[in-house]
Amino acid sequence: MASSALARRDAAAGYTMVAPAVLGALAFVVAPLVAVVWYSLHEWNVLANTFTFAGGDNYERMLADPGLRDSLLASLWFSVGLVVLNISLALVLAVLLNQRLPGTTTFRTFFFSPVVVSLVAWTIVWSFLLQADGGINGFLSLLGVDGPNWLRGETTAMLSVIVVQVFKNVGLNMILFLAALQGVPEEIQEAARIDGAGAWRRFRSITLPLISPTVLLVSILTIVGSLEVFAQIAVLTGGGPGNSTTVLVYYLYQQAFRFNDFGYASAISVLLFVIVLVLTLVQWQTRKRWVFHEV
Repeated sequence: MASSALARRDAAAGYTMVAPAVLGALAFVVAPLVAVVWYSLHEWNVLANTFTFAGGDNYERMLADPGLRDSLLASLWFSVGLVVLNISLALVLAVLLNQRLPGTTTFRTFFFSPVVVSLVAWTIVWSFLLQADGGINGFLSLLGVDGPNWLRGETTAMLSVIVVQVFKNVGLNMILFLAALQGVPEEIQEAARIDGAGAWRRFRSITLPLISPTVLLVSILTIVGSLEVFAQIAVLTGGGPGNSTTVLVYYLYQQAFRFNDFGYASAISVLLFVIVLVLTLVQWQTRKRWVFHEV
């Protein structure tokens, strides 16, 4: 009896400790997700005060919506550019910082400081720098180069948004990679060096496999973050020129708050959730093929 009573007290204590997290997940994750799915099955116009059941009409509409296809393509270009540049640059910077060269503390602070800066403030500053008569073109003019209007060209606008976002968050991934690199045993590197392995061979065969769990974490965070970009688009380009930078989240915002079509916007939200979920699951399932210690 005493042991069963103790087990019940332990169970009650455990349930009490996990209750806040479970209730928070139910209130702020599960309930909103269920509500969005429910709204996506309706035609909901706030200004007209209409809320009628539409079944799968919003999802059928997505299949024939050219604006949605354009936003998916823009999201694809943005995500690919951001993930490739951010992860590769962060890894290169982390490797340089791991060499314990003079000035590494200043170097680390320089690249990490944008992470703690307000996103909107950071983006507004860059919007002035990237204008036709802004600081970037002013610097290029000193070199005899006539810079473009970065935010008004279809190609340069997307490139500009990607670069702004890379410089904003590369410091965080750099620190994560640096922590992983500092956990690589030095004796393994030394043994490979004695066996005649060069710097690139040691990095490819020893360092990269050992930090692959961090690479997985960084890739998941970066991909998910790239699909949720909004403030940079709203401040820098407003989705233009044309629809060249109208990514999925900004297109969702337009449908909900510009056209007041909350039912269709909810359906796009469900699509975004499915895309993020599938990409995350794919990365998680494929980890066994390339992440060290995963079997």
